[in-house]
Amino acid sequence: MREYVLAHQSGILWFATALSLGLLVYMLFVFGRFLIYWAGTRHAFRHNRPDRPGDPAAFTWHLVVPCRDEEAVIAQTLTGLRRAAPEAHVWVVDDDSSDRTRELVLAAAEHDERVHLVQRRRPDARIGKGAALNAAYRRISAWLPADTDRSRVILGVVDADGRLDPGTLARVCAEQAMGRPDTGAVQIGVRMRNADDRLPLPERGRLANAAARALVRMQDIEFRANNAGMQLLRRRTGSVGLGGNGQFVRLVALDALDAPAGAEGRPWPERALLEDYESGLELRLNGWRLTHITEAEVSQEGLISLRRFLAQRTRWAQGNMQCLRYTRRVLTSPHYRWSGRAEVLYTFLQPVVCVLLVLLTPLSIGITAVGLILFPEQTADFQFRFGPLMAGVFVLAALPMVGWALAYRKIVHPDRSWFTGLIWGLLMWLYTYHLFVVAVRAATRLALGRNGWAKTRRNAEVGIAGVPTALEV
Repeated sequence: MREYVLAHQSGILWFATALSLGLLVYMLFVFGRFLIYWAGTRHAFRHNRPDRPGDPAAFTWHLVVPCRDEEAVIAQTLTGLRRAAPEAHVWVVDDDSSDRTRELVLAAAEHDERVHLVQRRRPDARIGKGAALNAAYRRISAWLPADTDRSRVILGVVDADGRLDPGTLARVCAEQAMGRPDTGAVQIGVRMRNADDRLPLPERGRLANAAARALVRMQDIEFRANNAGMQLLRRRTGSVGLGGNGQFVRLVALDALDAPAGAEGRPWPERALLEDYESGLELRLNGWRLTHITEAEVSQEGLISLRRFLAQRTRWAQGNMQCLRYTRRVLTSPHYRWSGRAEVLYTFLQPVVCVLLVLLTPLSIGITAVGLILFPEQTADFQFRFGPLMAGVFVLAALPMVGWALAYRKIVHPDRSWFTGLIWGLLMWLYTYHLFVVAVRAATRLALGRNGWAKTRRNAEVGIAGVPTALEV
C-alpha cells in the first residue's frame, strides 16, 4: 500500500485537494444561498405594513376543525372559536376517534346551532388530514343553499388545539387580503400558546422543564419571526405557502381545484403529508393569488416532547420532499414570476440540501484524517489556508438566528433584556440543526416507501374539560 501511495502520490494528492475544494465550494454556496434568502426575509419583515380591517359581514364564514382523538382539547377549542368568531359556523370533522371527541362535539352542538359534526368512519377515515378536509368541504357545499354566492364563502382551517385572535375575520377580509376578488387564500400568523409556561412538565425536575421551555420558545420564535419573515418575502414573490393551522380559502377557489365534478382526492390532496402546502401550490398554479397577514394569529400548543417534535418535523420534511414533483409545473407556470419560482425551488430543495450536507460532512472529515496520515504537510497547509474560512462560516451561520431572536424579543417580549434575546438567538442557532436530523429521517422513510400519515399527539392526552358553553350571538 505504501509503495502504491508513493507511486501515485501526486495524483492522490490532487484528487484529495480537488474533492476538498469542491466540498468547500458547495458549503459556501449553501451558506450564500441561505444568507440571500435570510436578507430577503428580514427586509420583508422590517417593512411590513398592516392593512386596515375589512367587514366580516360581507362574507359567510365556516371554520373546519379536523379531529382525531382530541377529547383533551376540543371542548376548549370550540368555546374559543365561537367567542373569537361568532359569525362563523364551526364544522368538526371526527376522523373515527376512539375517545370521547364525538360525544363532546355533539353535546356542544345541542347547545349551539352553529356547531356541526362531520362524522367519518374507517376504512375511509384515518388516511390523512386532506381526506378529512375534503369531507368537510363536500358537507358544507351540500349544506349551502343552491343560490349561494360561493365567492363570498370563506373556509378557515383550524387545528383541534387552535384558538383565533379576536378580530381575525376582519383582518382576513381586509382590502389586500380577501377584499381582493383574485385572492384565493389567506394564511394568518401562528404562535405557541404555552411559550411562557414555567412548568410545562410539572411532574418532572428542573432540568427537564428548562429543556421543554426552551423547545417551546424556539418554536414560538420560529413561527413569529423566522417563518413570518419567510411568508412576507413570499408575499412579495407571489409564492405564499398555506399551513395546516390558520389558512382561509375562498370556496370558489376550492371549487376550481375540485373540477371535474366528483374527482377523488380534491381539493386537498389526500395522500400528501403536506396537504396544506400542496393545496396552496395547486391554487397558485390555477391562477389564484395567495397572501399572508401578520396582524392576526392563531395560537396552538408548542410541543414539549423532543420525540414528538422530531416525528412532526420528519413528516413535514418528507412532505416537502414529496413536493419536488411540482417542480416542472412551477417552472413552466405563467402564474409564477421568476422570483416566485426561485423561492419555491429554495423551499423544495431545503431538505435535500440538508441531506447532502450530512453525507458530505463525514466525507470531508475522512479526507482530512487520511490526508493528515498520508500527506501531513500538504494537509496542514490546506487547513491553514481554508480552515479559518470554514470555521468563520460556521460562526456566521449563527448571526441570522440571533437576529431573529432579537427581533422577536423586541416585538413580543420588550420587557425581557437584550441579553435574554441573545441567549434565545444562540439557542435558536442550535435549534435549527434539527433540520439535518429530520431531513435524513425523511429521506430514509422515502427510500423505504414509508409514506404513512401519523397524527402528532397533544401535550395533554388526559384531563378532559367539560362541554363548552354556547356563545350568545
